[in-house]
Amino acid sequence: QVQLVESGGGLVQAGGSLRLSCAASGSIFGAMGWYRQAPGNARELVADITSGGSTNYADSVKGRFTISRDNVKNTVYLQMNSLKPEDTAVYYCNAFAYSTHQGYWGQGTQVTVSS
Repeated sequence: QVQLVESGGGLVQAGGSLRLSCAASGSIFGAMGWYRQAPGNARELVADITSGGSTNYADSVKGRFTISRDNVKNTVYLQMNSLKPEDTAVYYCNAFAYSTHQGYWGQGTQVTVSS
């Protein structure tokens, strides 16, 4: 059974940092990524990373966020620096499972940036 468990969200002041983690289990995984959804907005891609380490970022987070992964631990990380109030959202982990050829979502973790 494929599971994604996120951790690391919280409340931080503008300019601060947070690190999100997503531990995946139940398969070997291909691309993994982070999405976010603010109230009233659609879910949007923040960053993703292939199993080979190629990365892709939304323009709004380039230079501030860094995605990385540990393929042994099946864990993907999102280091978020220089946080802004507009980064406030629920952040979701997504991973493609080779066992089922499907994408899976984590439960989401709240990130709140105060001004």
